[in-house]
Amino acid sequence: MKRKFFTNLILLLAVNVLVKPFWLFGIDRTVQNATGDEYGLYYSLFALSMTLNILLDMGITNYNNRNIARYTQLLPKHMGNILGIKLLLGIVYAIVCLLWAALVGYNKIQFHLLFFLIFNQFLLQMILYLRSNLSALHLFATDSLVSVLDRLFMILFCGILLFTNVTGGVFEIEWFVYTQTLSYVLAALIIFIIVLNKAGKIRINFNPKFTLVFLKRTYPYAILILLMSFYNRFDTVLLERLLPYNEGLRQVSLYAHGFRLLDATVMFGVLFAGMLLPIFSRMIKMKQPIGEMVSFAYSLIIFLSLTIAISSFFYRVEIMEWMQYDHVAESAPIFSILMFGFIPIATTYIFGTLLTANGSIKQLNIMAAFGMVLNIGLNLIFIPYFQAHGAAVISLFTQTFTAIAQVAIAVRIFKFKPKWSLISRIIAYSAFIIIVGYFSKMVQAPFLGYLVMLIISTLIAFLIRLINLKAIFQLLTNRE
Repeated sequence: MKRKFFTNLILLLAVNVLVKPFWLFGIDRTVQNATGDEYGLYYSLFALSMTLNILLDMGITNYNNRNIARYTQLLPKHMGNILGIKLLLGIVYAIVCLLWAALVGYNKIQFHLLFFLIFNQFLLQMILYLRSNLSALHLFATDSLVSVLDRLFMILFCGILLFTNVTGGVFEIEWFVYTQTLSYVLAALIIFIIVLNKAGKIRINFNPKFTLVFLKRTYPYAILILLMSFYNRFDTVLLERLLPYNEGLRQVSLYAHGFRLLDATVMFGVLFAGMLLPIFSRMIKMKQPIGEMVSFAYSLIIFLSLTIAISSFFYRVEIMEWMQYDHVAESAPIFSILMFGFIPIATTYIFGTLLTANGSIKQLNIMAAFGMVLNIGLNLIFIPYFQAHGAAVISLFTQTFTAIAQVAIAVRIFKFKPKWSLISRIIAYSAFIIIVGYFSKMVQAPFLGYLVMLIISTLIAFLIRLINLKAIFQLLTNRE
């Protein structure tokens, strides 16, 4: 299993590293700079649509991934019924979002954008559900290739609008939303055809009895995702709502400068979790020892998260300048704090995924409920006084609290013994990378200094065996 996980992880990372940075730095950054505070308006509405999108899924994707990984023969039967459920949930989600918008007093422009964002979320959740079948069948290579389809289409369409003279040098935030819609439609159709080829003939229908039984099984997963969405995303909505309108949009825009980069790096954790959930599920069902797999995956992701978070601290101003954002002095500290959140988030993607695969949803829901209350309560106090900076601090605090809780729950359930060798390597690596970061700032060219920090830090990870090259080589040359 370790070999399968690692080899497919390399493919998945390679595909995403080729596409996602071009999307982030070439397209998303350019859109932010071209639209200014309008991007803050878009991002606030996007956060609202993300927070409520659990109504589109109700935990179906995670449950389906875990269930099909264990019982692959159920795919044709479940797929037709689940697609019917998805269509019904899409209608419910749209009604709830629009009612929420009416209650908080959104204007005509906000309603227009929100309508398309609602449809985009429906398409995105459909894509994630379809992909969950591929990973559940352990078709990781196929899943890796289709994981960037929507971004490839968006790069193409937005690239034409941004970098040609088709629009006369003008770019509206609405066009950004429209290109997302078109890209999601194309990606969903292609992935549906691939999954249909694996499932065989299916019949899309809505079976009330199946729906009730299925949603009864998935609703704990839905509650978990909803609670986590609130403490991960709702701070952006609170920034826009708790502050005066223009200042709220400005603070959301500053927050988005850092959060979009955090979102991009968090995708590494999503990639880990997407493969680990079916792997953990199958290993637990087969009663295979799981400790070594957890340690192996965590050593890889903690290396990534520590490297990215600490390097982002030392080069926070330079990174904001390289992104060509306005108000660098204000956005750089916010970005730095948010990026440290990648460390507990990465921890969550290992131990939270393990607990999900084990079916320990009750414990996760209790943890997430505490996290939501903590996050929203503190944001209500801090945002009016400290604005985006306060929201960033509360985000880091909440992520750390929930990550520690998940590790503690996993240790208790699986009776893990502390791996002091791994813990000592993580502590040593953290100390070394801080020292390297300090001295790298002495390099006259900032970009060169940043590259030096990343290269030396990676070499140190190999030297202290946080990443064990010998073990990786054995994985690649020997079949388990």
